Amino acid sequence: MPTLSALHSDNITQSQAEIIARWRSGLRLGQRTLADWRGGLLAVSAVPGAGKSHSMAVAAAITIANQKLHQRHQLVIVTLTRSAAANIKDKIKNCLKELGLPPIGYSVNTIHSLALSIASKHPELSKLDLTDRTLVMPSVNHKLIEETVQSWLSRYPNSYRQLLLGESFDGEETERLRRQSALRTEILPSLTFTAVREAKSSGLSPADLWEIAKLYPDRYDILSIGAGLYEAYQELLISKSYSDYDEMIVGALRVMQDPAARRLWQQQVYAVFEDEAQDSSPLQERLLRQLAGIPNSPELPPNLIRVGDPNQAINSTFTPADPRYFREFCQECSEVVDVDKTSRLEKMEQAGRSTQIIMDTANFVLDWGNELLQPPAADAEGASQLESHTESVFWLQTIRPVSPGDAQPNPIAQDNGVELHTPIDVYESVRSIEQKLTTLFKANPGANAAILVRENRQAKFIFDRLSDWKRLHPDIKIFEAGEGDRTSKIPGEILALMQFMTRPHSPEYLKSVLKILLNRKLIDAQDLDALAVFPERFLYPSILENPQTETVLRARDLCCELLRARLSLPPDRLISYLSDRLNYQASELATADKLADRISMQTYGRSSIYSTIEVLQEIVTTEGFENIDDGSESRYTASGQVTIITMHKAKGLDWDYVFIPFLNDRIPGQLWTPQGAKFLGDFSLAEVARAKIRAHLHHQSLPTPKDAWNLANYLKQGEDLRLLYVAITRAKKLLWLASEKEAPFLWNRFNWQQGDRLQDSKPSPLFTALCKQFPQLVKR
Repeated sequence: MPTLSALHSDNITQSQAEIIARWRSGLRLGQRTLADWRGGLLAVSAVPGAGKSHSMAVAAAITIANQKLHQRHQLVIVTLTRSAAANIKDKIKNCLKELGLPPIGYSVNTIHSLALSIASKHPELSKLDLTDRTLVMPSVNHKLIEETVQSWLSRYPNSYRQLLLGESFDGEETERLRRQSALRTEILPSLTFTAVREAKSSGLSPADLWEIAKLYPDRYDILSIGAGLYEAYQELLISKSYSDYDEMIVGALRVMQDPAARRLWQQQVYAVFEDEAQDSSPLQERLLRQLAGIPNSPELPPNLIRVGDPNQAINSTFTPADPRYFREFCQECSEVVDVDKTSRLEKMEQAGRSTQIIMDTANFVLDWGNELLQPPAADAEGASQLESHTESVFWLQTIRPVSPGDAQPNPIAQDNGVELHTPIDVYESVRSIEQKLTTLFKANPGANAAILVRENRQAKFIFDRLSDWKRLHPDIKIFEAGEGDRTSKIPGEILALMQFMTRPHSPEYLKSVLKILLNRKLIDAQDLDALAVFPERFLYPSILENPQTETVLRARDLCCELLRARLSLPPDRLISYLSDRLNYQASELATADKLADRISMQTYGRSSIYSTIEVLQEIVTTEGFENIDDGSESRYTASGQVTIITMHKAKGLDWDYVFIPFLNDRIPGQLWTPQGAKFLGDFSLAEVARAKIRAHLHHQSLPTPKDAWNLANYLKQGEDLRLLYVAITRAKKLLWLASEKEAPFLWNRFNWQQGDRLQDSKPSPLFTALCKQFPQLVKR
C-alpha cells in the first residue's frame, strides 16, 4: 500500500492527503486501482454490487485535487443516463466538499450532451448549425420514418415489387393489398429505424452501407434496401433542417478531426472517465478516445478510464450498443503492462451486496449460459464459421464475497437465501408471494422488496392481484414503476416561475408561484389569496403597511430572490438556478437538465426568457414532457415498500428481497417473425440487417438471411440470459424464483378479469438447471 507521503503531492495539503489515505484504505483491492490511477488507459470490469460508482467518485475527487483541475482544464465523466449523471455528480461534489474543495474542475455528461457541446461550438466544422436545425429522436412510427419509406418506394419500385412477391405469390388482390400495408406500415419502417441507427452509430455513411451491401447480396438485397432507406433518411434530415442524436456524435467527431479544434478541446480536458461502458457504441468510444488524447502527443495513450460490466449488457438487441467493443477494450488494456508488471485491466470481482448463496446462483447462471448457448454455424457452403468470430454470452468473471472487515460486509441470508418454486399457476404464484411478503415484513418492517418481471402487463397483473393483500397491510406500500406519471410537472413549475419573473405584478402569476413554493415545502401554509391579491403590497410593502409576519416574510424573500435572479443571471442559466432553488432531487435535476437542453436547442441564437417561456408553453399545453426516471432509492427502494418493476428498469438498483416469477420456457426466447411478414420468409428484415452490419464490423461473413437470423437469435438469447443475471444480482438477502405449470400463452392478450384461460407452461431451461444444481433450495 502506498505510504502517506507517496499519496501526498505538492498540489494537496497534508490534511487532504490524510483524507485521501483514509478513503483509499476503505476501498477494496479492485477499487484501489481507480484511486491510484495517474494517467493512461485503464479498463475496469466490475461485477454487480462491486461499488463502482463510489470508487469512480473517489477517483474523480482525488484526480481533481492532485491535478488542481478547474473549469478550463477539467475531468470529463460520461455516463449512460441523465439520472445516473445526476447521481455521480452529487457523489463527486460530496467528496470534494470533504476535501474542502469547491465543486469545480469536472463535468458529468451523457454522451449526447457532450457531443452537442462540442458540435455546437464549431458549426463550421461539425456541419451542425443549430440556429436553423431542429433536433429529433425519431421512433419507428415517427413522421420522418414514414416519409423516408415513401421516398424509397418512389425511387426503387423494382425492389418494392420483389418484396411484394416474397417467397411466393398467387396474384390475389386482397393478399397484395395486405402485403402492401405490412411493408409500408411495419416492415420497411422497422428496417429504416434499425438500419439507420446501426449504420450511423457505427460511423457508416449511406455510401459505406451501399458498398457493404455489394459484399453480402441475398434474394432481396436487404442491405441495399437499408442503404437506400438510409440515403433517403439523410436527405430528408437536410431538407427539413433536422438533426438526430447520432448526428451530434458524428458532428463532434468532425470537429475532432480538425487538428486545431482537437488540440483546443484536449487542452481543456485532463482525462475522461466513462461509466456503463458495456453500453457504448463505436462512435462513442472513438469520440472519447480523441477527447482524452494528450495535446500534441498522439503517440501517448489517452487519459481514459472505461468502467462497465459486459455481463450486464442488456440493451444491445434494441439499441446500437454492443458489449463486444468494451470487451475488446478490456483485451487491449490487458496487453498493456506497466513497469511494475501490473496490467491496465482491473476486474472488480468482490461485491458486498448479496449473500453467498445468491452469488453462487448468479455465478452458476454465468457458467451455465456459456455452456448452453453456442454460436451458430454459417449455413452456406464454404462460408466462414461464426463459431470462430462470435464471443461467448458471458465474460469470464466471478462474483466473490468481500474480505473480512470490509465496510460493506456481505449480508446474512434470509431463510435459505434462495427459494425455487413451482406453483400450479400464476394465481398461486402471486398468493405465494403474498404469504412470503407478509412473513418477511412482519419480521423486518424496515426492509424493502421487489417483484421483477419481463413486461409491464405482468407487472399490472401482479399489482391488481395484490389489491386485497394491500388493504390488509396498509403499512406496506406497493409501488408499480410502470404506472408512474410519465408527464413531468417540472416544465409547468419552471414556466410558472418564469412567467412571474416577467410579470411580478400579476396576481395570477404570483399565486401560481406561491402554490409551487408551498407544495415544495419551501414556505409554510398560509392564505395565498391574501398575499396575491395585491402583489405590490406583498413584494414591496411601504412603511404604512402592517409589519409582515415571519411566515409572510419568508414567502416574500423567496419571491424577491426570483426577481433578482432574472436581472443577474443570463437566460440559459435560469432553469438550472430554478431547479436548485426548488430543491429538486437527483431525478428531477436530470429532468430539468433534459428540459434545458431541449429549450437551448429550440432557442439557439435567440436566447431570452421570453423565447424560453414560448417553448415551455408549447411543451406544457400541447405535448407534455417525459420525465427522467428516478433511479434513486427514494423512489424505487424505499423501506417498507414492495416495488413491482421490469428487469430492465431494475438495473442499478437492489433490494433486501427479490421475487422473480413467470420463468417459462420462452426465457431465453427466440426472435419471432410477425405473421403478416412471413410472406418474405421466416425472418425479420430489420434483424437481418442489424446482424449483417454488426457481422461486417466484426469481420464476419453472413452470406444468407438465414445466417444473419441465426446470429440474431443467438444474440437475443444471450441478452435474455444477461437480463436474468442482472435480475438475480439485485437481491441482497433473499431471492425467490418461480416457474408456473400454467400461465398465459401471450401476456399482452391475457385478461384475467374476463376469465381468460391459462395454458400448460414448461419451465425455463435455466430454472430446471438451477433446480438440479441446488436441489436443497427447491420448495415442494
